[in-house]
Amino acid sequence: MSVSRKSLFSGALALTLLATSGYTTMELRRRAERPATAAAPLVAAARASHQAAGAAPKAGDYRYERLAAPDRTVVRDAGGAVLATLTDKARTAVLTGPGRVFAEPGTTSATVTGDSWVRLMPQPWRVGAEGEAWFRTWFQQSLGSTADDVLAIATQYMAGAAPEKDGKGVRYRGDASFGPINPDGSTGQDLRLEQTDFFDYLGIPYSFADKVTKRPDKTRYGAFDCSGFVRMVYGYRSGFPLLSKDVAGAGLARSANGLARFSPGVPVLPLTTLPGSDVTVRPLSIDALQPGDLVFFEIDSRTGARLDHTGIFLGIDTDGHPRYISSREEADGPTFGDKGGTARLDDNGMYAKGLRSAKRL
Repeated sequence: MSVSRKSLFSGALALTLLATSGYTTMELRRRAERPATAAAPLVAAARASHQAAGAAPKAGDYRYERLAAPDRTVVRDAGGAVLATLTDKARTAVLTGPGRVFAEPGTTSATVTGDSWVRLMPQPWRVGAEGEAWFRTWFQQSLGSTADDVLAIATQYMAGAAPEKDGKGVRYRGDASFGPINPDGSTGQDLRLEQTDFFDYLGIPYSFADKVTKRPDKTRYGAFDCSGFVRMVYGYRSGFPLLSKDVAGAGLARSANGLARFSPGVPVLPLTTLPGSDVTVRPLSIDALQPGDLVFFEIDSRTGARLDHTGIFLGIDTDGHPRYISSREEADGPTFGDKGGTARLDDNGMYAKGLRSAKRL
């Protein structure tokens, strides 16, 4: 199996483009929530105008609309354009911002274009929180911000991504691999070794929320597996608490199976099993997905009902298909391209057929 690297990631700002396709249900729902397709640049411009004038938007400028499945609050401006989607019991918020494009031309001709910016709120959303000081402060600071969000952070580890170090000299972003070559080769059936976490990429010890400290494996420097990638993006970089192993608690568990079954979050695609068995099945619909959701898969038949792969839903690509990003051994690191299997969630490829559930943190 080839281990050639992916091509350089490139990104650029662009207006939102919604491609038409047979996969319309998800798009129809989103358009119902977002009546003004070209609102993002206008929202950013209005925000800049407020800031230039030294005036903060007033709470009365917003309308808070309740929707279900999952229960959530949609924030609209006075003209009805959607500014944010806030899901009950989740910290993840999707804000409307400037349009942008994510591209990976070495592995797919499709790009993901949109105006969704995914950020973590200081605490989970609940009905009525719009009147609380913590939310007003956070929303004021976040609406219109172009600082790195969850989606931007996720793409900062693809092939060719530029490295960057913090003030202590720790490289915290840049081209990542999946893990060391498996010494057992085809005998072990895995091209590369798993069990590589985000602190291996960093090359530093890490003290977890469950009071356990782990030290990196030097042979795994610059690498992380699929769950290690999610933990880097949502945990180390975005601030969600992290646990050292697969246990239930107020942090992200270690593996894909642990993230799906034990970690906090709101199920948006519930895990479903066949009656009288532990066999999990593909969701009948994925309409509830929004950018930033964690998606979970059962790919490896050797693991039984255990979920063995995870990634982050990136959005609708320019061919009209839902696409996700994950760290994959076939691509030797994070990708939303099609090396080793299409990263689309609506076809009959390996990952789409293996999709089992999704969660909103």
